[in-house]
Amino acid sequence: MTSVNISLPTTQRLFVESKVSRGGYSTVSEYVRELIRQDQQREAEARLEGFLLQAMESGEPAPMTKEDWDDVRKEVKRRAALRKKIRSNR
Repeated sequence: MTSVNISLPTTQRLFVESKVSRGGYSTVSEYVRELIRQDQQREAEARLEGFLLQAMESGEPAPMTKEDWDDVRKEVKRRAALRKKIRSNR
């Protein structure tokens, strides 16, 4: 893991320290990492929403074939394995 130094005004520093002490975080770094993960999740959800809207506006739907569903299952398994690997490296 690498370090990043940030400068905060006193009011923000006190806010962060308060969140750490009463929010179940062991360190300021843990709190900041959680904020970043939440932001990443919001961005991922916004991208997904954009893709869904794009799909809905793309025209008439086509029926899913068995091969389509097999491809979807394979992709879900691939992503789940990747996510598991990332979590185990934290």
